[in-house]
Amino acid sequence: MTSEKKEGTPEQRDRMLQALEELLEITPTDVESAMGQVAQCVIELTRADKVDVFLFEPSTTTLVAVGTSDSPLGRKQKALGLDRIPVTNGGRTVEVFQTGKTWHHPRQDEDPDELVGIKQGLGVRSHIGVLIEVGGKPRGVLDVQSCTPDFFNTDDVRFLESAARWVGIVAHRVELGEALTKAALEQGRRTAAEELITVLAHDLGNHLTPMRIRLELIHRRAAREKAVPYLRDVEAAEQSLKALSQLISDLLDVGRLEQGLFTLQQYPVDLVALAEEVAQVASTPGKEVQLTGMQELVAQADPARLRQALANLVANAQKYSPVDLPVNIDVNRQQREDGAWALISVKDQGPGIAPEVMPRLFERFSKGPGSKGLGLGLYLVRSIAEAHGGTLTVRSELGKGALFVLALPLIEE
Repeated sequence: MTSEKKEGTPEQRDRMLQALEELLEITPTDVESAMGQVAQCVIELTRADKVDVFLFEPSTTTLVAVGTSDSPLGRKQKALGLDRIPVTNGGRTVEVFQTGKTWHHPRQDEDPDELVGIKQGLGVRSHIGVLIEVGGKPRGVLDVQSCTPDFFNTDDVRFLESAARWVGIVAHRVELGEALTKAALEQGRRTAAEELITVLAHDLGNHLTPMRIRLELIHRRAAREKAVPYLRDVEAAEQSLKALSQLISDLLDVGRLEQGLFTLQQYPVDLVALAEEVAQVASTPGKEVQLTGMQELVAQADPARLRQALANLVANAQKYSPVDLPVNIDVNRQQREDGAWALISVKDQGPGIAPEVMPRLFERFSKGPGSKGLGLGLYLVRSIAEAHGGTLTVRSELGKGALFVLALPLIEE
């Protein structure tokens, strides 16, 4: 329920902006102190009678006020034991947590579904409740209450929805800090890297089209004037631009995977023909790619994504293979207990993969010592395989190269 009160004044909006800036400046050391600072900041802005930051406690299925404003109503709430709300008790705060929908009632005492302790014990008349998400998951509620009817307006609602997002960020930072483990810190760095890199990839992508058009114009002019040195230079620049475009595409695919937007367009694909195409494009003097296996093998797949996966595997193999030693692609069929599978293997004759690298080989931004690049290729290949219902595995011994096997289920009539 949302009250249709008039908008706030410019002075109120200025105070809201100032409060958001103060929220950003909070340096958390632990959850309770950070959430206490948040509650105090919000109450000073809204001039409410009480502000709570409730977080869900899974072990007791209870919403716990880990941060409460230092106010008479806040102290009364603790004395009455209303700073802990079991989910089974219901009430509007629990409803916000379960539905994710903002609650705004200007006459809370007239609400039959609110807890009696809130209406009578605390005397709450106006109430706004906003969901708090931490790491993209519902984790609690930012609750703001007043003993005065019709106290809040729509500007307050919008401000508190923004504030709740910052609370989630602050809580996330605290939890990462409290974990103090290598895994948690690594994940935090990766999350930050993904967000930053995805934004940068979008921005870089916007600049590629005019660059590509300009290079095409230079290419045509150089060809028309038969300026061989300029042709050579512009062709090299076009190759670099193509590599940059592929890198940006990989970066954006990582973002799509994280957001659940990675989709497939599947239809019958000849895996042998696709592998042959990839081998021909990838083969260069001293870095030949050879194809072996069946003459034809058709699977239901997204050819663009499968081509992307296989090209990544081949490029990875070429990077580690010695000059004049070929990379081999093998396409074959295997009958398993759960049905027929297509196996696309990529074998290099490089130094092999170090044992300490193997456990995190398919993780985002993972790469071995001395490796260049961002470490996204194998992560994307595995994600593409899994999106098709398949798998990506690797076998390797030091000094004996590496064998990657992309397995896809076959649908037989």
